[in-house]
Amino acid sequence: MAEIKSTMEKVLERLAQMDAAGSGQKGLPDPDEKIKQGMRRAAEYMRKETASLASALAEHPPADQQHLRKGAVLTLLRNIVLPRFEMSEDLEQALGGLMELSGGAGDIGAVIAELKQILDRYQAHLKDLKNQLEESFRHQMEQAMLKQTGKSGLGMKMDPKMHPKFAEEWQRLQNDINDQYGRAIDQYKNLIAQRLGSV
Repeated sequence: MAEIKSTMEKVLERLAQMDAAGSGQKGLPDPDEKIKQGMRRAAEYMRKETASLASALAEHPPADQQHLRKGAVLTLLRNIVLPRFEMSEDLEQALGGLMELSGGAGDIGAVIAELKQILDRYQAHLKDLKNQLEESFRHQMEQAMLKQTGKSGLGMKMDPKMHPKFAEEWQRLQNDINDQYGRAIDQYKNLIAQRLGSV
Protein backbone atom coordinates (compact mmCIF):
# COMPACT_ATOMS: atom_id res chain seq x y z
CA MET A 1 0.00 0.00 0.00
CA ALA A 2 2.88 2.36 0.86
CA GLU A 3 4.37 1.58 -2.56
CA ILE A 4 1.13 2.58 -4.30
CA LYS A 5 0.91 5.76 -2.27
CA SER A 6 4.45 6.78 -3.16
CA THR A 7 3.76 6.14 -6.86
CA MET A 8 0.60 8.22 -6.60
CA GLU A 9 2.54 10.98 -4.85
CA LYS A 10 5.14 10.89 -7.64
CA VAL A 11 2.44 11.21 -10.28
CA LEU A 12 0.88 14.14 -8.42
CA GLU A 13 4.28 15.79 -8.04
CA ARG A 14 4.94 15.34 -11.75
CA LEU A 15 1.54 16.87 -12.61
CA ALA A 16 2.28 19.81 -10.30
CA GLN A 17 5.64 20.33 -12.05
CA MET A 18 3.99 20.20 -15.46
CA ASP A 19 1.37 22.74 -14.33
CA ALA A 20 4.08 25.03 -13.02
CA ALA A 21 6.03 24.77 -16.28
CA GLY A 22 2.86 25.43 -18.29
CA SER A 23 1.92 28.47 -16.25
CA GLY A 24 5.45 29.80 -16.70
CA GLN A 25 4.99 29.64 -20.46
CA LYS A 26 1.69 31.44 -20.22
CA GLY A 27 3.64 34.52 -19.16
CA LEU A 28 5.28 34.67 -22.60
CA PRO A 29 3.46 36.69 -25.23
CA ASP A 30 1.49 34.66 -27.75
CA PRO A 31 2.41 36.16 -31.15
CA ASP A 32 -0.94 35.29 -32.76
CA GLU A 33 -2.88 36.80 -29.88
CA LYS A 34 -0.76 39.97 -29.99
CA ILE A 35 -1.29 40.26 -33.76
CA LYS A 36 -5.05 39.97 -33.19
CA GLN A 37 -4.80 42.60 -30.45
CA GLY A 38 -3.02 44.92 -32.89
CA MET A 39 -5.78 44.28 -35.42
CA ARG A 40 -8.40 45.17 -32.82
CA ARG A 41 -6.55 48.39 -31.95
CA ALA A 42 -6.40 49.34 -35.63
CA ALA A 43 -10.13 48.57 -36.00
CA GLU A 44 -10.82 50.92 -33.06
CA TYR A 45 -8.70 53.55 -34.82
CA MET A 46 -10.61 53.02 -38.07
CA ARG A 47 -13.90 53.49 -36.18
CA LYS A 48 -12.38 56.68 -34.68
CA GLU A 49 -12.69 55.32 -31.15
CA THR A 50 -9.07 56.29 -30.59
CA ALA A 51 -7.37 59.37 -31.99
CA SER A 52 -3.83 57.99 -32.24
CA LEU A 53 -3.04 54.43 -33.25
CA ALA A 54 0.64 54.79 -32.30
CA SER A 55 -0.36 55.93 -28.79
CA ALA A 56 -2.84 53.06 -28.45
CA LEU A 57 -0.13 50.55 -29.35
CA ALA A 58 2.40 52.25 -27.06
CA GLU A 59 0.17 51.41 -24.07
CA HIS A 60 1.30 47.78 -24.43
CA PRO A 61 4.63 46.35 -23.25
CA PRO A 62 7.66 46.79 -25.55
CA ALA A 63 7.96 43.00 -26.01
CA ASP A 64 4.53 42.99 -27.70
CA GLN A 65 5.12 45.95 -30.02
CA GLN A 66 6.34 44.06 -33.10
CA HIS A 67 3.32 41.74 -33.18
CA LEU A 68 0.84 44.49 -32.31
CA ARG A 69 2.24 46.65 -35.08
CA LYS A 70 2.03 43.79 -37.57
CA GLY A 71 -1.65 43.25 -36.77
CA ALA A 72 -2.38 46.97 -37.01
CA VAL A 73 -0.65 47.28 -40.38
CA LEU A 74 -2.56 44.26 -41.73
CA THR A 75 -5.88 45.82 -40.74
CA LEU A 76 -5.01 49.22 -42.21
CA LEU A 77 -3.86 47.66 -45.49
CA ARG A 78 -7.13 45.72 -45.78
CA ASN A 79 -8.94 49.05 -45.77
CA ILE A 80 -7.02 50.28 -48.82
CA VAL A 81 -9.18 49.31 -51.77
CA LEU A 82 -10.14 50.88 -55.06
CA PRO A 83 -12.71 53.57 -54.26
CA ARG A 84 -16.10 53.14 -55.90
CA PHE A 85 -16.87 56.80 -56.41
CA GLU A 86 -14.55 59.05 -54.46
CA MET A 87 -11.88 58.69 -51.83
CA SER A 88 -13.70 57.35 -48.77
CA GLU A 89 -13.10 58.41 -45.18
CA ASP A 90 -12.00 54.85 -44.36
CA LEU A 91 -9.37 54.99 -47.07
CA GLU A 92 -8.08 58.34 -45.81
CA GLN A 93 -8.11 57.04 -42.23
CA ALA A 94 -6.14 53.93 -43.19
CA LEU A 95 -3.52 55.96 -45.07
CA GLY A 96 -3.25 58.32 -42.10
CA GLY A 97 -2.77 55.38 -39.74
CA LEU A 98 0.03 53.98 -41.88
CA MET A 99 1.75 57.38 -41.92
CA GLU A 100 1.41 57.57 -38.17
CA LEU A 101 2.88 54.10 -37.66
CA SER A 102 5.79 54.89 -39.97
CA GLY A 103 6.71 57.86 -37.80
CA GLY A 104 8.13 59.50 -40.92
CA ALA A 105 10.81 56.83 -41.17
CA GLY A 106 12.54 56.23 -44.48
CA ASP A 107 10.68 56.84 -47.69
CA ILE A 108 7.38 55.43 -46.46
CA GLY A 109 5.76 58.88 -46.73
CA ALA A 110 6.67 59.03 -50.42
CA VAL A 111 5.33 55.50 -51.00
CA ILE A 112 2.02 56.37 -49.31
CA ALA A 113 1.80 59.63 -51.32
CA GLU A 114 2.35 57.67 -54.56
CA LEU A 115 -0.34 55.17 -53.53
CA LYS A 116 -2.75 58.04 -52.90
CA GLN A 117 -1.96 59.48 -56.35
CA ILE A 118 -2.71 56.12 -57.96
CA LEU A 119 -6.06 55.98 -56.15
CA ASP A 120 -6.88 59.53 -57.30
CA ARG A 121 -5.80 58.72 -60.87
CA TYR A 122 -8.00 55.60 -60.81
CA GLN A 123 -11.08 57.69 -60.08
CA ALA A 124 -10.27 60.20 -62.83
CA HIS A 125 -9.48 57.41 -65.31
CA LEU A 126 -12.74 55.63 -64.51
CA LYS A 127 -14.74 58.84 -64.98
CA ASP A 128 -13.02 59.57 -68.31
CA LEU A 129 -13.64 56.04 -69.56
CA LYS A 130 -17.32 56.24 -68.68
CA ASN A 131 -17.69 59.60 -70.44
CA GLN A 132 -15.94 58.23 -73.55
CA LEU A 133 -18.12 55.14 -73.55
CA GLU A 134 -21.30 57.20 -73.17
CA GLU A 135 -20.21 59.47 -76.02
CA SER A 136 -19.43 56.48 -78.22
CA PHE A 137 -22.84 54.89 -77.56
CA ARG A 138 -24.63 58.23 -78.01
CA HIS A 139 -22.95 58.56 -81.42
CA GLN A 140 -23.95 54.98 -82.36
CA MET A 141 -27.54 55.66 -81.30
CA GLU A 142 -27.66 58.86 -83.36
CA GLN A 143 -26.28 57.03 -86.39
CA ALA A 144 -28.84 54.25 -85.96
CA MET A 145 -31.64 56.86 -85.69
CA LEU A 146 -30.42 58.62 -88.84
CA LYS A 147 -30.22 55.35 -90.75
CA GLN A 148 -33.63 54.20 -89.57
CA THR A 149 -35.66 57.41 -89.91
CA GLY A 150 -33.52 59.52 -92.18
CA LYS A 151 -33.51 62.24 -89.51
CA SER A 152 -30.68 63.22 -87.24
CA GLY A 153 -31.20 62.46 -83.56
CA LEU A 154 -29.18 65.52 -82.54
CA GLY A 155 -32.14 67.37 -81.08
CA MET A 156 -33.33 64.36 -79.11
CA LYS A 157 -32.26 63.51 -75.59
CA MET A 158 -30.59 60.11 -75.92
CA ASP A 159 -29.41 58.23 -72.86
CA PRO A 160 -26.58 55.90 -73.92
CA LYS A 161 -26.98 53.93 -70.69
CA MET A 162 -30.28 52.67 -72.06
CA HIS A 163 -28.53 50.92 -74.94
CA PRO A 164 -28.70 47.12 -74.41
CA LYS A 165 -24.92 46.69 -74.85
CA PHE A 166 -23.87 49.65 -72.68
CA ALA A 167 -23.94 47.85 -69.31
CA GLU A 168 -22.04 44.88 -70.71
CA GLU A 169 -19.31 47.06 -72.24
CA TRP A 170 -19.06 49.25 -69.13
CA GLN A 171 -18.65 46.17 -66.93
CA ARG A 172 -15.88 44.86 -69.20
CA LEU A 173 -14.04 48.19 -69.08
CA GLN A 174 -14.43 48.39 -65.29
CA ASN A 175 -13.05 44.88 -64.87
CA ASP A 176 -10.03 45.72 -67.02
CA ILE A 177 -9.22 48.94 -65.20
CA ASN A 178 -9.85 47.36 -61.79
CA ASP A 179 -7.39 44.57 -62.63
CA GLN A 180 -4.72 47.04 -63.75
CA TYR A 181 -5.05 49.39 -60.82
CA GLY A 182 -5.64 46.54 -58.37
CA ARG A 183 -2.28 45.00 -59.26
CA ALA A 184 -0.53 48.35 -58.82
CA ILE A 185 -2.19 48.93 -55.44
CA ASP A 186 -1.26 45.43 -54.28
CA GLN A 187 2.39 46.13 -55.15
CA TYR A 188 2.33 49.32 -53.08
CA LYS A 189 0.57 47.57 -50.20
CA ASN A 190 3.23 44.83 -50.21
CA LEU A 191 5.96 47.47 -50.23
CA ILE A 192 4.37 49.28 -47.29
CA ALA A 193 3.98 45.99 -45.38
CA GLN A 194 7.67 45.23 -45.94
CA ARG A 195 8.79 48.72 -44.90
CA LEU A 196 6.66 48.64 -41.76
CA GLY A 197 7.86 45.14 -40.89
CA SER A 198 4.55 43.35 -41.05
CA VAL A 199 5.57 40.54 -43.44
